[in-house]
Amino acid sequence: MCGIAGFFGTRPIAAATRAAMLVALRRRGPDSQHETAWDAAGRPVAPHDAALGALLHARLAIIDPRPEADQPMVDESGQVWLCYNGEVYGWADQAAELKRQGVRFNTRSDTEFILRGYQAWGIEGLLARLRGMFAFALLDRGTGKLYLVRDRMGEKPLLYAARPDGIAFGSTVRSVLPWLPQGERRFDAAALDAYLAHRYVPAPATVFAGIRRLENGHYLEIDLADWQPRKRRYWQPIARGAATMDEALAELATATELRTVADRPLGVFLSGGIDSSCVASMLAARGHTRLHTFTAAFPGSHFDESADAAEIAATLGLANHPLPVPTTLGDAFERIVADLDEPFADPSSFPTWFLARETVRHVTVVLGGDGGDEVFAGYKRHPKHLRSAWRGGLRLPLKGTASLRGRGWAKIADELGISWLDGYSLRFSGFTPAQRRFLQGGKPLARLTGWRPADAPERAPIKQLLALDFANTLPEYILRKGDLCTMAHGLELRAPMLDHVWLEKLFAVDDGARFTEPAKRMLAGAMPQLAALDLFGRKKRGFNPPLRDWLRQDLAPRLAGLGGRLAAASDGLLDAAAVDAFAAAYQAGDEALAEQLLQLLILDESLAQLRRLAAEA
Repeated sequence: MCGIAGFFGTRPIAAATRAAMLVALRRRGPDSQHETAWDAAGRPVAPHDAALGALLHARLAIIDPRPEADQPMVDESGQVWLCYNGEVYGWADQAAELKRQGVRFNTRSDTEFILRGYQAWGIEGLLARLRGMFAFALLDRGTGKLYLVRDRMGEKPLLYAARPDGIAFGSTVRSVLPWLPQGERRFDAAALDAYLAHRYVPAPATVFAGIRRLENGHYLEIDLADWQPRKRRYWQPIARGAATMDEALAELATATELRTVADRPLGVFLSGGIDSSCVASMLAARGHTRLHTFTAAFPGSHFDESADAAEIAATLGLANHPLPVPTTLGDAFERIVADLDEPFADPSSFPTWFLARETVRHVTVVLGGDGGDEVFAGYKRHPKHLRSAWRGGLRLPLKGTASLRGRGWAKIADELGISWLDGYSLRFSGFTPAQRRFLQGGKPLARLTGWRPADAPERAPIKQLLALDFANTLPEYILRKGDLCTMAHGLELRAPMLDHVWLEKLFAVDDGARFTEPAKRMLAGAMPQLAALDLFGRKKRGFNPPLRDWLRQDLAPRLAGLGGRLAAASDGLLDAAAVDAFAAAYQAGDEALAEQLLQLLILDESLAQLRRLAAEA
């Protein structure tokens, strides 16, 4: 796990700019930081000189922590360079085959496997063999090509900025921003509106007009002669072949076992839910009984699952550590918003950040249950939206209205004005379209949804919804949260439920076995030790912080002048009086507005931080 950044072009980039890019990555890679920079002829430049190209790397050392495995990594010829973030699993057998063919390995790292694999198989052949999570830049001076690659699920982030004079990339918005000329560091109004709609900025946009986010399952090919990225999709979430339920579960067990390989201490995030319990069960059944589990505790709250998690861990013979989430924010709000990189308003990111902060005191790697709800349709929104699938492409030409609370007919009218499938995005929203119009002074919206279309065509309605999840909320909401909150503390998070080999088998299983009521019944066969606990009969709980207390106490001083600050930061997109009216409605007792008010407060702090960074030379 690491942070990566770099650039190539014709514009000389000062050493101070490179340093700023690397500093933005330091929390992702606390073990070592390195740069390699070149002049126009491809010769290394001195650390304090300007450069036309560079690769920057901040390392969290998990496999082969020796300096020999540090990055950027180069082959013997000096022509092929790699700058990589992630973990690839199950590569040892393929590496052994390369060794039998005469390829020499100098480390035990998956980094070198990617480098040697590219030399042996080319970019497409390499990607077909990679199993895991990754974002990397691969420079081939021999062919004059640069490849920027993001993994199939989107577990690892990769952002880039392309101009006529070059291209830059990084793991975060903040690591790319210093490369942009100051005159081009502008917020994107459409992205800000998409944030209001979805609580995050969906790919390929970012909050800055000049910075893009590479979609999951894609890579960019850049010819160093013209700097223009050519985007290619290399994977789609579709079934391949046929599989039984038992075959799929066996592959999930393999995927989980592969993710236990590490040279640093390893544990498990364990809630009281099905997904993380399944992961813990499979580990315990295969003898990993010395692993410790870690649970976010919310003492006195109905969100608290620590007692359930303790019972599950005890049944499996695993140690459990309940880690209380603070009841007050103190000075953590600014730090959490900064670690979330750009405006991002999942309330559960706060307890996730605190959980990661405490967990890393014990281990450096954790396995979690991320992805289970997306592959088994486990959210309430799935059956709720399926009830109106009969509507299909039927639309009613209704005029959208502006409304502070956005409920009732104002909400229904907007949903009926678009297709049934497009309307799914409104089931997962921050502010309804009517509320967005209200906050923007009654102006009409350019579009109701900021989601991108699904990567894979599906005919069954439930699979159409999940395909949208795989393109939007899974990579850019669920996995972005997990990556940013754990990497902020130098903690690596691994997700067996998102192993692509297991998923290709699962997608081939009969729909009746995969989609059940209650959801995820298929996983019962993977955790027979927990059958007596009746996990499938328990009510699904959220993972939210003590939001009311935070808004009434820790964050209350930020409400004064909120409208004016947001109006200025958004260049007038948000109406100051409307924002203040929204905050006043919450203060007057409308608790239903709490998560949305937090969303505005996060936007306020995030834009303020990014404006300060954008103003720096």
